[in-house]
Parts: sequence; structure tokens; C-alpha cells
Amino acid sequence: MKYYSTNKQAPMATLQEAVVKGLAGDRGLYMPERIKQLPSSFFEHIDQMTFQELSYTVADAFFGEDVAADDLRRIVYDTLSFDCPVVQVDDNIYSLELFHGPTLAFKDVGARFMARLLQYFIRQDAGERVNVLVATSGDTGSAVANGFLGVEGIHVYVLYPKGKVSPIQECQFTTLGRNITAIEVDGVFDDCQALVKKAFLDRQLNEHMRLTSANSINVARFLPQAFYYFNAYARMKALGKADNMVMCVPSGNFGNITAGLFGVEMGLPIRRFIAANNANDIFYNYLQTGRYEPKPSKQTLANAMDVGDPSNFARVYDLYGGSHERITSYIGGATYTDDAIRETMRECHARTGYVLDPHGACGYRALREQLRPGEAGVFCETAHPAKFKEKVDEILGIDIAIPDRLAAFMKGQKQSVAMTREFDDFKAFLLKE
Repeated sequence: MKYYSTNKQAPMATLQEAVVKGLAGDRGLYMPERIKQLPSSFFEHIDQMTFQELSYTVADAFFGEDVAADDLRRIVYDTLSFDCPVVQVDDNIYSLELFHGPTLAFKDVGARFMARLLQYFIRQDAGERVNVLVATSGDTGSAVANGFLGVEGIHVYVLYPKGKVSPIQECQFTTLGRNITAIEVDGVFDDCQALVKKAFLDRQLNEHMRLTSANSINVARFLPQAFYYFNAYARMKALGKADNMVMCVPSGNFGNITAGLFGVEMGLPIRRFIAANNANDIFYNYLQTGRYEPKPSKQTLANAMDVGDPSNFARVYDLYGGSHERITSYIGGATYTDDAIRETMRECHARTGYVLDPHGACGYRALREQLRPGEAGVFCETAHPAKFKEKVDEILGIDIAIPDRLAAFMKGQKQSVAMTREFDDFKAFLLKE
């Protein structure tokens, strides 16, 4: 399978080139040259398959031409050592719980898959060390750092905005050491992402070290996230609720929802998608006006969605041929203030007993407001609410228990490198590495 750039100015790349480069030379995002349709028999029996079994079938359609079957099966099964169950929250509203992985966040799937695929390619060509640059507004950093921790031949640099991730999230990637370096940037997430993108395009840096990204701009990070949309459909089909199924995705950089849209192109029968935003409403405004106008990101209660220029909009735009009409016919939107998020968390907990994290609250509320008669809705609960313990406890008036896996991170010693948002400073640091 070959991969092209969304900017259409870079040469076609192999899967290995796309994964190792991360970003195309023309600053575009890689897209597979074709999306394979899965047979109807797969969907007829999908409810009888395990998460790992159905995910291998999906992975084979994406990566089977480039990775040996036994190796791909090992990568998938090793990645998915945990479940992503569907849990009923309300009448015809279900939570797809994506927080059962090692760092209790949805990004564990993509990060673990990418770490294993990248190591596979490194072993294939016995190449030099690969340096992974990743910008995070919260959960990406912890998922990538832990997914790559101890992986031979790979060093990870996690860039995060100072004071703008939760204390527990920060512990998950600043206390690891070994092949993980945390870089605390004096700025916002967009500054971190800009530093990563500029690094990929700097000739001197790329001659000095082999760079790639583990943000959702990397095809090996975002495509595996399609697995759990197929799993959601399978579990809903087992409940007899899959005929008119709607997916609602809390959205920041839009890699997650883009993976779901790829699943639909493969034949996944989801009726429509809703992208739920916090106050960073760039995509929501695009749906209303047809104009994509990036803005500086705003700091909100749902911090992992604080993105003012979502990278994966380029993939959504490309997937639908740049047609605003096609995009709006299949994707709806919603945007919520911090006050609305708090209100939703309180109302849901009081009425159902279910504890939402601030991001999942956006998805839940959008379904409550937009679900139509005869439809069943599934929203992505993207992180365990204990990852935002201070906020959740204050809003709900509870003392949410911290899972043992999370508590273990909090015992470590913070190790981070202070960094300005100036690229020259970041470049100088990497050139010394």
C-alpha cells in the first residue's frame, strides 16, 4: 500500500516511510492510496468475534500488504491486551469505555500499536535510533511515553504546555526516565505542536537525527483507533442496537473521529457521527459556515481537546473531496462551555450514577441533545475520570478512587526539561542530543 500527502506535493511513500517520517515533505498528512472494503460476511458475524479477532481483520485491510501476517497478528493482540466495553448510561445512550488500557486513556490503542509497528520496521532494516517527537495536551503524552517505554532503538521526546495538563496526566510521562524525555514548554498545546512540525522540516535536524511523530498526524497512531469503532458496533449488534447507531466523539486534534470515518469507508454501518467540541469550536464553526478558520486555543476544563488548529481536519477534508456538503451530511457538531460541561457531569451523575470525565461529558451531552427517535447513541469516554480527580471531585462532590495503575505513577519523581516556545531553542536542545 502506498501513501500520499494531503497537500499532493510530496512523492508517494511506503507504509514504512510514512510511519518513520510521520509528516510528508510538503507538510501534508499521509493518507492510504485506497481504503479496502470489508466483506458483508464480516459484519454479519462481527458480534461473535472478540475485540482482538475483529481488530486483526481491520488491521489486515490497512497493513496486511506491508507486514507479515504472523507479525501483524502479534502486534494487534499485544496492543489490545485490554477490553474497550460498551456500557449503558441512559435510554439508548451507551459509553464506549476507552480507558481500560495502561494509562487509562483512549490513546493507549494507537500509541501501543505504533510502538510495536515502528519497532518491527527498525528490526527489519537494522536502522539507526529513531527519535519520536510528540506534542500533548494531556493523554497523548502519557499513552505514547508508556507505549514506547523501554522499546529498543527508540527515544521519545514529549512536549507539553506548562501548567496546562492535569497533575496526574503530568506524572504519567514526567516520571518515567529511561528512553523518555519530557519537555515542559512555556506556551499552549499549539506551540508544542508547531515545534514538532517545524522540527520535521528542518534539514539540519533531520541530518543530525532520525525523527518521527507519534501524534495522530502519524498513520500508525490514528488508523488503529478504527479498531474500537468496529468493536462498538459488534457489542451494540449483540445487544440488538446496531441498526441505527450514531457515534459521538469528543474531538480535539480529530485523529479519533477520522479513524471512525475511515471505518465507515470500509463498510462499517454507522449512521452518522457527531464531533463534540469544548469552547475550541473551530470545526463546529466550519460545519456552520464552510470556512475553516484556526484560532489560538483556549484553556478549558476538557484540556485534552484544547486545540485551535486540528491537524486531522486535512484528512477529513481530503476524505470527502473537500466537499462541505458531504462533510455536513454525515458529521454533526456541538460545542460546550466549561459551565455546560460541569452541568452535564452533575446531571448525569445525579440521575444515572455514571461518572463522566469532562471530555466524555461533551460526547454524552451532544447525544442527549441530538439523538433522533429510533437511534441508539454511543459516545467515547476517552479517559478515566480519576485522571481529572481534582476537577471531578469538586464538580460532583465525591472522592473518586484512584486506580492502582494511576496511583503508581504519582509516586515517581518529576523529570522534565524547561523550554521556551521558540524553535531555535528547541532545535539547539535536540542538536546536543
